[in-house]
Amino acid sequence: MADAENGPQRKGLKLAIAIAILLAGGALLAFGLTDRSTAQQAQAPRAAAAVPVSVANAERQDVPVWLRGIGTVQALNTVTVRARVDGTLMQVPVTEGQIVKQGTLLAVIDPRPYQASLDQANAKKAQDEVMLANAKLDLQRYSSLASQSFASRQQVDTQRMQVDQLTAGLKGDEATIEAAQLNLSYCYITAPFDGRLGLRQVDAGNLVHASDSGGIMTITQVHPIAVVFTLPQRSLPPIVDEMPKGPVTVAAWSGEDNRELAQGTLLTPDNAIDTSTGTIRLKATFANEQNRLWPGQFVEARLLLRTEKQVVAVPAQAVQHGQDSLYVYVVKPDSTVHRQLVVAEDRGPVMVITKGLDAGQAIVLDGQSRLQDGTLVAATTASAGG
Repeated sequence: MADAENGPQRKGLKLAIAIAILLAGGALLAFGLTDRSTAQQAQAPRAAAAVPVSVANAERQDVPVWLRGIGTVQALNTVTVRARVDGTLMQVPVTEGQIVKQGTLLAVIDPRPYQASLDQANAKKAQDEVMLANAKLDLQRYSSLASQSFASRQQVDTQRMQVDQLTAGLKGDEATIEAAQLNLSYCYITAPFDGRLGLRQVDAGNLVHASDSGGIMTITQVHPIAVVFTLPQRSLPPIVDEMPKGPVTVAAWSGEDNRELAQGTLLTPDNAIDTSTGTIRLKATFANEQNRLWPGQFVEARLLLRTEKQVVAVPAQAVQHGQDSLYVYVVKPDSTVHRQLVVAEDRGPVMVITKGLDAGQAIVLDGQSRLQDGTLVAATTASAGG
């Protein structure tokens, strides 16, 4: 009987254990599916997250080739206005900083002593002219008397030498007059060329001397004006090749705010290369009509060597520097990027691509530090100024 009673109990216990196992397995399966679904849902946003970047298209365009060097603005001509005669500075009829024309009166030194010297020289000449005229008349008389044997030949010769002496003295008087006139003209100082006056060193009423080193004022020619700049010696041969083809453009830029100040033309390279630095000095001239260039000013000189026609170019910030190569990130149609090796030449704000990229391809301009091959990006088009 015991075995008969235990049989149904064992069957019930096995059934309960089987049900418990099934329930536990179902719970574990349900928990596993739920956890996997949650993990997939958590990973889905991460997989879909795109890196925001700005892009631009590689374009064919004309690219100027500029050679850059540091330069100094120089006046085309500079003169220190000095006195050439001693005397009191009577007038300075110009103002500091004034633009003057050639021949403008700049200063007046007291002319009265030199006018008196000129008057004295003229009077001496008039006196000698009278004496010469009288000596010539006496020579004629002695010659007439000598022909009639009323005067000796010695008297005639003596009178002739006196005429010659007075004639020579008259020439000396003329030279004295010219010197006096020259000294008088030095009392009136005029501008030797068109230019701008500097600060006055001597005021009216002071005594000035020809030996004074400081001068009265300075005048500089600023229309046109020059810029002297240096370039590496390797730049000289292509520049020399370009000069016979026509004027070579040189632009002067401000180093502080990166602004173009003026454009001019190359005048000439120097006649020798500096062996200590391996550089060549060049001079360019500028009309300077807007007075943006000032003597002594430091500028960046940019010489336009040539213009490359319809080459593939990209903004300089798009090209990245690897350990031994250059590369760009190309945006593919599926919005992922590809790291593309390129061969490029620096042209300042742009890089000319000679190999590895075609016109029309979209490239990343910024945000490259977060990218690698296959990265999904959210691209926005860069503005024209960017």
